[in-house]
Amino acid sequence: MKNRFTALLAAIVPLTLAAQTATIRIDTQRPIGDIDPHIYGVFMEPIGRSTEIPVRNTLYGTLYDPGSPTANADGFKTEYIDAARELQITCMRWPGGNYMSGYNWQDGIGPKDQRPMRKDIAWGGYDPNQVGTDEWIRLNKAIGSDNVMCLNLGLGTIDNARYWIEYTNVKGGTYYSDLRAKYGNPEPYRVKYWCLGNELDGAPWIIGHKEIDDYCKLGVEAAKALKAVDPDILLTANGTSYYEPTGKWLEWNRKVIETFTGVADYLSVHRYWREGSPEERRGDYYCNVGESAMDFEEKITVPQGFVKAVQAVYPEKKPLALAFDEWSGGGYNQMGVLANAMCFNSFIRHADFVKMANYTMLTGILATDRATGKTYKSPIFYGFKLFSTNCRGTSIDTYVQCDKFDAGRFKAIPYLDVTGVLAADGKTVFINVVNRHKEQAITADIENSAAAAFTGKAIARSIEGDVTEPFSIDKAGTYAPQEKEVRIKDGKLTYAFPAHSLTQIEVKIK
Repeated sequence: MKNRFTALLAAIVPLTLAAQTATIRIDTQRPIGDIDPHIYGVFMEPIGRSTEIPVRNTLYGTLYDPGSPTANADGFKTEYIDAARELQITCMRWPGGNYMSGYNWQDGIGPKDQRPMRKDIAWGGYDPNQVGTDEWIRLNKAIGSDNVMCLNLGLGTIDNARYWIEYTNVKGGTYYSDLRAKYGNPEPYRVKYWCLGNELDGAPWIIGHKEIDDYCKLGVEAAKALKAVDPDILLTANGTSYYEPTGKWLEWNRKVIETFTGVADYLSVHRYWREGSPEERRGDYYCNVGESAMDFEEKITVPQGFVKAVQAVYPEKKPLALAFDEWSGGGYNQMGVLANAMCFNSFIRHADFVKMANYTMLTGILATDRATGKTYKSPIFYGFKLFSTNCRGTSIDTYVQCDKFDAGRFKAIPYLDVTGVLAADGKTVFINVVNRHKEQAITADIENSAAAAFTGKAIARSIEGDVTEPFSIDKAGTYAPQEKEVRIKDGKLTYAFPAHSLTQIEVKIK
Protein backbone atom coordinates (compact mmCIF):
# COMPACT_ATOMS: atom_id res chain seq x y z
CA MET A 1 0.00 0.00 0.00
CA LYS A 2 2.85 2.37 0.94
CA ASN A 3 4.58 1.76 -2.39
CA ARG A 4 1.36 2.41 -4.26
CA PHE A 5 0.89 5.69 -2.36
CA THR A 6 4.46 6.75 -3.11
CA ALA A 7 4.01 6.02 -6.81
CA LEU A 8 0.74 7.96 -6.87
CA LEU A 9 2.32 10.93 -5.14
CA ALA A 10 5.18 10.97 -7.61
CA ALA A 11 2.70 11.00 -10.48
CA ILE A 12 0.75 14.02 -9.26
CA VAL A 13 3.60 16.16 -7.93
CA PRO A 14 5.34 17.82 -10.93
CA LEU A 15 8.74 18.06 -9.29
CA THR A 16 11.15 16.58 -6.83
CA LEU A 17 13.03 18.37 -4.11
CA ALA A 18 16.40 17.34 -5.49
CA ALA A 19 18.67 20.24 -6.44
CA GLN A 20 18.39 21.38 -10.02
CA THR A 21 21.06 22.78 -12.30
CA ALA A 22 20.53 24.47 -15.63
CA THR A 23 22.32 26.05 -18.57
CA ILE A 24 21.41 29.41 -20.12
CA ARG A 25 23.06 30.56 -23.32
CA ILE A 26 22.39 33.90 -24.88
CA ASP A 27 23.61 34.84 -28.32
CA THR A 28 24.26 38.52 -28.88
CA GLN A 29 24.96 37.82 -32.55
CA ARG A 30 21.50 36.32 -33.18
CA PRO A 31 18.97 39.16 -32.94
CA ILE A 32 15.26 38.38 -32.93
CA GLY A 33 14.17 41.95 -33.53
CA ASP A 34 14.20 45.46 -32.13
CA ILE A 35 12.04 45.88 -29.04
CA ASP A 36 9.42 48.53 -29.77
CA PRO A 37 9.13 50.90 -26.76
CA HIS A 38 5.35 50.87 -27.25
CA ILE A 39 5.18 47.46 -25.55
CA TYR A 40 5.47 49.47 -22.34
CA GLY A 41 2.05 51.05 -22.64
CA VAL A 42 -1.06 51.09 -20.46
CA PHE A 43 -4.78 50.85 -21.02
CA MET A 44 -7.51 52.86 -19.32
CA GLU A 45 -11.27 52.32 -19.15
CA PRO A 46 -13.80 53.66 -16.62
CA ILE A 47 -14.88 50.35 -15.09
CA GLY A 48 -17.08 50.24 -12.02
CA ARG A 49 -20.69 49.90 -11.09
CA SER A 50 -22.61 52.66 -9.43
CA THR A 51 -26.28 53.21 -8.79
CA GLU A 52 -25.90 56.70 -7.42
CA ILE A 53 -24.40 59.98 -8.41
CA PRO A 54 -21.58 60.98 -7.86
CA VAL A 55 -19.88 58.34 -9.93
CA ARG A 56 -16.91 56.35 -8.66
CA ASN A 57 -14.97 53.87 -10.78
CA THR A 58 -11.43 53.24 -12.04
CA LEU A 59 -11.44 56.75 -13.51
CA TYR A 60 -13.67 58.99 -11.44
CA GLY A 61 -12.57 59.21 -7.83
CA THR A 62 -9.46 57.16 -8.58
CA LEU A 63 -7.37 58.69 -11.38
CA TYR A 64 -9.54 61.78 -11.79
CA ASP A 65 -10.40 63.50 -8.52
CA PRO A 66 -10.33 67.31 -8.66
CA GLY A 67 -10.92 67.48 -4.90
CA SER A 68 -7.80 65.49 -4.08
CA PRO A 69 -4.86 67.43 -2.60
CA THR A 70 -2.63 65.66 -5.16
CA ALA A 71 -4.74 66.59 -8.22
CA ASN A 72 -3.19 68.65 -11.02
CA ALA A 73 -4.96 71.49 -12.83
CA ASP A 74 -6.93 68.98 -14.94
CA GLY A 75 -8.04 66.99 -11.88
CA PHE A 76 -5.73 63.99 -12.39
CA LYS A 77 -3.91 62.65 -9.35
CA THR A 78 -0.21 63.28 -9.69
CA GLU A 79 0.86 60.08 -7.93
CA TYR A 80 -0.29 58.14 -11.00
CA ILE A 81 1.36 60.59 -13.38
CA ASP A 82 4.63 60.43 -11.44
CA ALA A 83 4.51 56.62 -11.34
CA ALA A 84 3.85 56.43 -15.09
CA ARG A 85 6.78 58.77 -15.75
CA GLU A 86 9.05 56.67 -13.53
CA LEU A 87 8.05 53.57 -15.49
CA GLN A 88 8.65 55.48 -18.75
CA ILE A 89 5.20 54.58 -20.04
CA THR A 90 5.21 55.11 -23.79
CA CYS A 91 1.54 55.05 -24.80
CA MET A 92 -1.93 54.94 -23.29
CA ARG A 93 -4.91 53.36 -24.99
CA TRP A 94 -8.30 54.86 -24.11
CA PRO A 95 -11.21 54.78 -23.75
CA GLY A 96 -11.19 51.19 -24.92
CA GLY A 97 -13.06 48.27 -23.44
CA ASN A 98 -16.75 47.48 -23.62
CA TYR A 99 -17.43 51.05 -22.51
CA MET A 100 -16.08 52.32 -25.84
CA SER A 101 -18.84 50.78 -27.92
CA GLY A 102 -21.44 52.98 -26.21
CA TYR A 103 -19.33 56.14 -26.02
CA ASN A 104 -19.90 59.33 -28.03
CA TRP A 105 -16.75 61.44 -28.01
CA GLN A 106 -18.77 64.61 -28.61
CA ASP A 107 -20.21 64.28 -25.09
CA GLY A 108 -16.71 64.88 -23.68
CA ILE A 109 -15.73 68.22 -25.27
CA GLY A 110 -16.57 71.82 -24.49
CA PRO A 111 -17.32 73.48 -21.13
CA LYS A 112 -17.53 70.87 -18.39
CA ASP A 113 -20.70 72.34 -16.91
CA GLN A 114 -22.44 71.81 -20.23
CA ARG A 115 -21.43 68.17 -20.78
CA PRO A 116 -24.23 65.62 -20.51
CA MET A 117 -24.56 62.92 -17.86
CA ARG A 118 -25.06 59.56 -19.60
CA LYS A 119 -26.05 56.13 -18.45
CA ASP A 120 -23.07 53.77 -18.77
CA ILE A 121 -24.70 50.89 -20.62
CA ALA A 122 -21.51 48.81 -20.56
CA TRP A 123 -20.80 48.66 -16.82
CA GLY A 124 -23.77 50.30 -15.17
CA GLY A 125 -23.84 53.56 -13.30
CA TYR A 126 -23.28 56.93 -14.92
CA ASP A 127 -20.77 58.76 -17.05
CA PRO A 128 -20.50 62.49 -16.28
CA ASN A 129 -18.13 63.08 -19.22
CA GLN A 130 -15.90 65.35 -17.15
CA VAL A 131 -12.90 63.62 -18.71
CA GLY A 132 -12.94 63.79 -22.50
CA THR A 133 -10.66 64.19 -25.48
CA ASP A 134 -8.83 67.34 -24.45
CA GLU A 135 -8.28 66.15 -20.88
CA TRP A 136 -6.99 62.74 -21.96
CA ILE A 137 -4.56 64.31 -24.40
CA ARG A 138 -3.22 66.63 -21.71
CA LEU A 139 -2.84 63.64 -19.37
CA ASN A 140 -0.75 61.85 -21.99
CA LYS A 141 1.34 64.99 -22.41
CA ALA A 142 1.92 65.11 -18.65
CA ILE A 143 3.03 61.46 -18.70
CA GLY A 144 5.07 61.86 -21.89
CA SER A 145 3.18 59.07 -23.66
CA ASP A 146 1.51 58.70 -27.04
CA ASN A 147 -2.25 58.66 -27.38
CA VAL A 148 -3.85 55.46 -28.66
CA MET A 149 -7.50 56.28 -29.27
CA CYS A 150 -10.22 53.71 -29.71
CA LEU A 151 -13.08 54.44 -32.10
CA ASN A 152 -16.67 53.43 -31.46
CA LEU A 153 -17.53 50.96 -34.21
CA GLY A 154 -19.96 49.11 -31.95
CA LEU A 155 -22.97 51.43 -31.73
CA GLY A 156 -21.11 54.29 -33.42
CA THR A 157 -20.91 55.32 -37.07
CA ILE A 158 -18.10 55.91 -39.52
CA ASP A 159 -19.18 59.55 -39.74
CA ASN A 160 -18.77 60.07 -36.01
CA ALA A 161 -15.37 58.37 -36.14
CA ARG A 162 -14.08 60.60 -38.94
CA TYR A 163 -15.33 63.71 -37.18
CA TRP A 164 -13.26 62.75 -34.14
CA ILE A 165 -10.10 62.60 -36.24
CA GLU A 166 -11.09 65.93 -37.79
CA TYR A 167 -11.35 67.35 -34.25
CA THR A 168 -7.94 66.04 -33.14
CA ASN A 169 -5.79 66.15 -36.26
CA VAL A 170 -6.97 68.74 -38.82
CA LYS A 171 -5.13 72.07 -38.50
CA GLY A 172 -8.16 74.29 -39.04
CA GLY A 173 -10.79 75.53 -41.42
CA THR A 174 -13.30 72.71 -40.83
CA TYR A 175 -16.20 72.56 -38.40
CA TYR A 176 -14.64 70.24 -35.84
CA SER A 177 -11.09 71.59 -36.09
CA ASP A 178 -12.46 75.10 -35.54
CA LEU A 179 -14.49 73.77 -32.62
CA ARG A 180 -11.28 72.46 -31.05
CA ALA A 181 -9.76 75.92 -31.45
CA LYS A 182 -12.87 77.50 -29.93
CA TYR A 183 -12.38 75.31 -26.86
CA GLY A 184 -8.87 76.61 -26.38
CA ASN A 185 -6.71 74.27 -28.48
CA PRO A 186 -5.85 75.93 -31.82
CA GLU A 187 -3.02 73.54 -32.71
CA PRO A 188 -3.92 70.01 -33.87
CA TYR A 189 -3.10 67.13 -31.55
CA ARG A 190 -1.90 64.89 -34.38
CA VAL A 191 -3.01 61.66 -32.74
CA LYS A 192 -1.27 58.91 -34.67
CA TYR A 193 -2.73 55.65 -33.34
CA TRP A 194 -6.42 54.71 -33.78
CA CYS A 195 -8.22 51.44 -33.06
CA LEU A 196 -11.04 50.30 -35.35
CA GLY A 197 -13.36 49.39 -32.48
CA ASN A 198 -12.84 47.19 -29.44
CA GLU A 199 -13.46 43.45 -28.93
CA LEU A 200 -16.25 43.35 -31.47
CA ASP A 201 -15.89 39.56 -31.62
CA GLY A 202 -16.95 39.34 -27.94
CA ALA A 203 -20.54 38.23 -28.43
CA PRO A 204 -21.42 37.52 -24.78
CA TRP A 205 -20.44 40.93 -23.43
CA ILE A 206 -19.68 43.54 -26.08
CA ILE A 207 -22.12 46.26 -27.04
CA GLY A 208 -22.56 46.32 -30.80
CA HIS A 209 -21.09 42.85 -31.43
CA LYS A 210 -20.35 42.11 -35.08
CA GLU A 211 -20.05 38.88 -36.99
CA ILE A 212 -16.73 38.55 -38.76
CA ASP A 213 -17.91 39.45 -42.28
CA ASP A 214 -19.82 42.46 -40.98
CA TYR A 215 -16.81 43.70 -39.01
CA CYS A 216 -14.46 43.34 -41.96
CA LYS A 217 -16.77 45.31 -44.26
CA LEU A 218 -17.31 48.03 -41.66
CA GLY A 219 -13.63 48.25 -40.71
CA VAL A 220 -12.39 48.53 -44.29
CA GLU A 221 -14.88 51.28 -45.12
CA ALA A 222 -14.01 53.08 -41.89
CA ALA A 223 -10.30 52.86 -42.70
CA LYS A 224 -10.89 54.49 -46.10
CA ALA A 225 -12.85 57.36 -44.55
CA LEU A 226 -10.39 57.93 -41.71
CA LYS A 227 -7.35 57.92 -43.99
CA ALA A 228 -9.11 60.44 -46.21
CA VAL A 229 -9.20 62.80 -43.22
CA ASP A 230 -5.59 62.10 -42.18
CA PRO A 231 -3.49 59.76 -44.34
CA ASP A 232 -0.71 59.66 -41.73
CA ILE A 233 -2.62 57.83 -39.01
CA LEU A 234 -1.91 54.19 -38.09
CA LEU A 235 -4.86 51.84 -37.63
CA THR A 236 -5.42 48.76 -35.48
CA ALA A 237 -7.90 46.10 -36.56
CA ASN A 238 -9.76 43.95 -34.03
CA GLY A 239 -8.24 40.55 -33.60
CA THR A 240 -9.43 38.03 -31.06
CA SER A 241 -10.63 38.60 -27.52
CA TYR A 242 -13.18 35.78 -27.26
CA TYR A 243 -11.57 32.34 -27.05
CA GLU A 244 -14.62 30.06 -26.93
CA PRO A 245 -13.89 26.34 -27.21
CA THR A 246 -15.26 25.92 -30.75
CA GLY A 247 -12.13 27.45 -32.24
CA LYS A 248 -14.08 30.27 -33.87
CA TRP A 249 -11.39 32.66 -32.65
CA LEU A 250 -8.96 31.11 -35.12
CA GLU A 251 -11.25 31.93 -38.04
CA TRP A 252 -11.78 35.46 -36.74
CA ASN A 253 -8.03 36.10 -36.62
CA ARG A 254 -7.44 34.52 -40.01
CA LYS A 255 -10.16 36.55 -41.73
CA VAL A 256 -9.16 39.85 -40.10
CA ILE A 257 -5.50 39.34 -41.01
CA GLU A 258 -6.36 38.49 -44.61
CA THR A 259 -8.75 41.45 -44.90
CA PHE A 260 -6.73 44.16 -43.18
CA THR A 261 -3.23 43.40 -44.48
CA GLY A 262 -2.41 46.50 -46.51
CA VAL A 263 -5.38 48.33 -44.93
CA ALA A 264 -4.42 48.56 -41.24
CA ASP A 265 -1.08 48.52 -39.44
CA TYR A 266 -1.73 46.47 -36.31
CA LEU A 267 -3.78 43.50 -35.22
CA SER A 268 -5.26 43.85 -31.75
CA VAL A 269 -5.25 40.78 -29.49
CA HIS A 270 -6.47 40.66 -25.87
CA ARG A 271 -5.77 38.04 -23.23
CA TYR A 272 -5.82 38.07 -19.45
CA TRP A 273 -3.70 35.67 -17.42
CA ARG A 274 -6.52 34.24 -15.31
CA GLU A 275 -8.21 33.09 -18.50
CA GLY A 276 -5.27 30.93 -19.54
CA SER A 277 -6.42 27.94 -17.49
CA PRO A 278 -9.92 26.51 -17.09
CA GLU A 279 -11.86 27.79 -14.10
CA GLU A 280 -11.35 24.63 -12.07
CA ARG A 281 -7.54 24.84 -12.39
CA ARG A 282 -6.91 28.55 -11.86
CA GLY A 283 -6.00 28.08 -8.23
CA ASP A 284 -3.33 25.52 -9.06
CA TYR A 285 0.16 27.02 -8.89
CA TYR A 286 1.66 25.05 -11.78
CA CYS A 287 -1.31 25.76 -14.02
CA ASN A 288 -0.90 29.45 -13.22
CA VAL A 289 2.81 29.56 -14.08
CA GLY A 290 2.68 26.87 -16.77
CA GLU A 291 -0.63 26.46 -18.56
CA SER A 292 -1.47 30.17 -18.43
CA ALA A 293 2.03 31.11 -19.64
CA MET A 294 1.90 28.75 -22.61
CA ASP A 295 -1.62 29.89 -23.41
CA PHE A 296 -0.46 33.52 -23.46
CA GLU A 297 2.44 32.61 -25.72
CA GLU A 298 0.02 30.77 -28.02
CA LYS A 299 -2.09 33.90 -28.43
CA ILE A 300 0.98 35.48 -30.03
CA THR A 301 2.32 32.60 -32.12
CA VAL A 302 -1.02 31.65 -33.71
CA PRO A 303 -1.79 35.07 -35.28
CA GLN A 304 1.89 35.44 -36.16
CA GLY A 305 1.57 32.24 -38.19
CA PHE A 306 -1.43 33.67 -40.06
CA VAL A 307 0.49 36.89 -40.76
CA LYS A 308 3.39 34.90 -42.22
CA ALA A 309 0.98 32.89 -44.37
CA VAL A 310 -0.52 36.08 -45.80
CA GLN A 311 2.99 37.45 -46.38
CA ALA A 312 3.79 34.39 -48.47
CA VAL A 313 0.83 35.15 -50.73
CA TYR A 314 1.10 38.95 -50.77
CA PRO A 315 4.80 39.80 -50.23
CA GLU A 316 4.28 43.31 -51.58
CA LYS A 317 1.88 44.25 -48.74
CA LYS A 318 3.08 45.52 -45.36
CA PRO A 319 2.42 42.79 -42.78
CA LEU A 320 0.34 43.51 -39.70
CA ALA A 321 2.20 43.93 -36.42
CA LEU A 322 0.66 42.75 -33.17
CA ALA A 323 -0.79 45.20 -30.65
CA PHE A 324 -1.45 43.22 -27.47
CA ASP A 325 -3.40 46.22 -26.26
CA GLU A 326 -5.19 44.69 -23.29
CA TRP A 327 -3.34 42.34 -20.96
CA SER A 328 -2.62 41.76 -17.29
CA GLY A 329 -1.17 39.04 -15.12
CA GLY A 330 -2.94 40.27 -12.00
CA GLY A 331 -1.56 42.38 -9.23
CA TYR A 332 -2.20 41.25 -5.65
CA ASN A 333 0.72 38.97 -4.71
CA GLN A 334 3.95 37.45 -6.00
CA MET A 335 1.98 35.35 -8.47
CA GLY A 336 1.11 38.60 -10.26
CA VAL A 337 4.81 39.54 -10.45
CA LEU A 338 5.64 36.22 -12.09
CA ALA A 339 2.69 36.40 -14.49
CA ASN A 340 3.45 39.96 -15.60
CA ALA A 341 7.11 39.10 -16.09
CA MET A 342 6.27 36.10 -18.25
CA CYS A 343 3.98 38.31 -20.35
CA PHE A 344 6.82 40.76 -20.92
CA ASN A 345 9.11 37.83 -21.74
CA SER A 346 6.61 36.72 -24.39
CA PHE A 347 6.55 40.22 -25.92
CA ILE A 348 10.36 40.36 -25.96
CA ARG A 349 10.68 36.82 -27.32
CA HIS A 350 8.48 37.91 -30.25
CA ALA A 351 9.91 41.40 -30.67
CA ASP A 352 9.83 40.99 -34.44
CA PHE A 353 6.02 40.77 -34.29
CA VAL A 354 4.75 42.39 -31.07
CA LYS A 355 5.04 46.17 -31.53
CA MET A 356 2.60 47.48 -28.93
CA ALA A 357 1.20 46.27 -25.62
CA ASN A 358 -1.05 48.01 -23.09
CA TYR A 359 -1.21 46.91 -19.49
CA THR A 360 -4.59 46.96 -17.72
CA MET A 361 -4.76 49.59 -16.21
CA LEU A 362 -2.92 52.84 -15.67
CA THR A 363 -4.29 52.85 -12.14
CA GLY A 364 -3.03 49.26 -11.69
CA ILE A 365 0.61 50.32 -11.73
CA LEU A 366 0.16 51.41 -8.11
CA ALA A 367 -1.45 49.40 -5.32
CA THR A 368 -4.10 50.99 -3.11
CA ASP A 369 -4.54 50.35 0.60
CA ARG A 370 -8.23 49.67 1.13
CA ALA A 371 -8.32 51.01 4.67
CA THR A 372 -6.74 54.41 3.95
CA GLY A 373 -7.09 54.83 0.18
CA LYS A 374 -3.36 55.60 -0.04
CA THR A 375 -1.36 54.35 -3.00
CA TYR A 376 2.03 52.67 -2.87
CA LYS A 377 4.55 50.89 -5.08
CA SER A 378 4.01 47.16 -4.92
CA PRO A 379 6.30 44.46 -6.41
CA ILE A 380 4.10 44.72 -9.52
CA PHE A 381 5.42 48.26 -10.02
CA TYR A 382 9.03 47.23 -9.53
CA GLY A 383 8.72 44.19 -11.80
CA PHE A 384 7.24 46.39 -14.53
CA LYS A 385 10.07 48.88 -14.04
CA LEU A 386 12.80 46.26 -14.50
CA PHE A 387 11.48 45.65 -17.99
CA SER A 388 10.26 49.11 -19.04
CA THR A 389 13.40 51.02 -18.10
CA ASN A 390 16.03 48.46 -19.09
CA CYS A 391 14.70 46.22 -21.88
CA ARG A 392 14.62 48.68 -24.77
CA GLY A 393 17.27 47.40 -27.16
CA THR A 394 17.29 44.28 -29.28
CA SER A 395 15.78 40.96 -28.33
CA ILE A 396 18.41 38.24 -28.70
CA ASP A 397 18.20 34.49 -29.05
CA THR A 398 18.39 32.36 -25.89
CA TYR A 399 18.85 28.67 -25.19
CA VAL A 400 17.74 27.11 -21.91
CA GLN A 401 18.41 23.60 -20.68
CA CYS A 402 16.66 22.77 -17.42
CA ASP A 403 14.09 20.43 -15.89
CA LYS A 404 10.53 20.61 -17.18
CA PHE A 405 6.97 20.05 -15.98
CA ASP A 406 3.51 19.43 -17.43
CA ALA A 407 0.50 21.66 -16.79
CA GLY A 408 -2.96 21.19 -18.27
CA ARG A 409 -2.83 20.76 -22.04
CA PHE A 410 0.84 21.82 -22.28
CA LYS A 411 3.76 19.43 -21.80
CA ALA A 412 7.48 19.79 -21.09
CA ILE A 413 7.38 23.39 -19.87
CA PRO A 414 10.85 24.58 -18.76
CA TYR A 415 11.03 25.75 -15.16
CA LEU A 416 13.12 28.72 -16.28
CA ASP A 417 11.48 31.30 -18.56
CA VAL A 418 14.29 33.38 -20.06
CA THR A 419 14.78 36.29 -22.45
CA GLY A 420 17.87 38.29 -23.37
CA VAL A 421 18.14 41.94 -24.39
CA LEU A 422 21.13 43.71 -25.91
CA ALA A 423 21.00 47.40 -25.02
CA ALA A 424 21.46 50.16 -27.57
CA ASP A 425 25.09 50.65 -26.50
CA GLY A 426 25.89 47.17 -27.88
CA LYS A 427 27.75 46.29 -24.67
CA THR A 428 25.11 45.89 -21.96
CA VAL A 429 23.01 42.73 -21.71
CA PHE A 430 19.89 42.19 -19.60
CA ILE A 431 18.92 38.59 -18.88
CA ASN A 432 15.36 38.20 -17.58
CA VAL A 433 14.64 34.97 -15.73
CA VAL A 434 11.46 33.73 -14.08
CA ASN A 435 12.03 30.65 -11.94
CA ARG A 436 8.65 28.93 -12.09
CA HIS A 437 9.62 26.29 -9.55
CA LYS A 438 7.43 26.74 -6.52
CA GLU A 439 9.87 25.34 -3.96
CA GLN A 440 13.40 25.21 -5.31
CA ALA A 441 16.13 27.57 -6.35
CA ILE A 442 17.67 26.60 -9.68
CA THR A 443 21.38 27.18 -10.27
CA ALA A 444 22.26 28.05 -13.85
CA ASP A 445 25.53 28.41 -15.71
CA ILE A 446 25.14 31.41 -18.02
CA GLU A 447 27.29 32.18 -21.06
CA ASN A 448 27.25 34.09 -24.33
CA SER A 449 27.32 31.76 -27.32
CA ALA A 450 28.84 34.54 -29.38
CA ALA A 451 32.53 35.31 -29.18
CA ALA A 452 32.04 38.16 -26.69
CA ALA A 453 32.45 36.95 -23.10
CA PHE A 454 30.94 38.58 -20.02
CA THR A 455 33.17 41.14 -18.34
CA GLY A 456 33.23 43.67 -15.53
CA LYS A 457 30.68 43.48 -12.74
CA ALA A 458 27.33 41.69 -13.08
CA ILE A 459 24.36 42.75 -10.95
CA ALA A 460 21.32 40.58 -10.22
CA ARG A 461 18.07 42.29 -9.21
CA SER A 462 15.42 39.92 -7.90
CA ILE A 463 11.84 40.17 -6.69
CA GLU A 464 10.83 37.40 -4.32
CA GLY A 465 7.87 36.81 -2.07
CA ASP A 466 5.04 34.52 -1.02
CA VAL A 467 2.82 33.57 -3.96
CA THR A 468 -0.34 33.77 -1.85
CA GLU A 469 0.32 36.61 0.61
CA PRO A 470 -1.36 39.84 -0.51
CA PHE A 471 0.74 42.97 -0.83
CA SER A 472 0.49 45.36 2.10
CA ILE A 473 1.21 49.07 2.48
CA ASP A 474 2.95 48.20 5.74
CA LYS A 475 5.64 46.38 3.75
CA ALA A 476 5.92 48.93 0.94
CA GLY A 477 9.43 49.88 2.01
CA THR A 478 10.65 46.33 1.45
CA TYR A 479 9.33 45.75 -2.08
CA ALA A 480 12.16 47.19 -4.18
CA PRO A 481 14.27 44.52 -5.95
CA GLN A 482 17.09 42.96 -3.97
CA GLU A 483 20.49 43.54 -5.53
CA LYS A 484 23.56 41.36 -5.37
CA GLU A 485 26.77 41.12 -7.34
CA VAL A 486 27.28 38.02 -9.50
CA ARG A 487 30.78 36.68 -9.90
CA ILE A 488 32.18 36.38 -13.42
CA LYS A 489 34.66 33.55 -13.95
CA ASP A 490 36.28 32.79 -17.28
CA GLY A 491 33.76 35.05 -19.02
CA LYS A 492 30.77 33.13 -17.63
CA LEU A 493 28.21 33.55 -14.85
CA THR A 494 26.74 31.16 -12.31
CA TYR A 495 23.64 32.20 -10.38
CA ALA A 496 21.07 30.49 -8.16
CA PHE A 497 17.62 31.79 -9.09
CA PRO A 498 15.35 31.73 -6.01
CA ALA A 499 12.13 29.72 -6.10
CA HIS A 500 9.09 31.52 -7.64
CA SER A 501 11.08 34.65 -8.39
CA LEU A 502 11.79 37.23 -11.08
CA THR A 503 15.47 38.04 -11.59
CA GLN A 504 17.11 40.43 -14.03
CA ILE A 505 20.88 40.21 -14.50
CA GLU A 506 22.72 43.20 -15.94
CA VAL A 507 26.15 42.43 -17.37
CA LYS A 508 28.63 43.81 -19.91
CA ILE A 509 30.17 41.92 -22.82
CA LYS A 510 33.62 42.42 -24.30
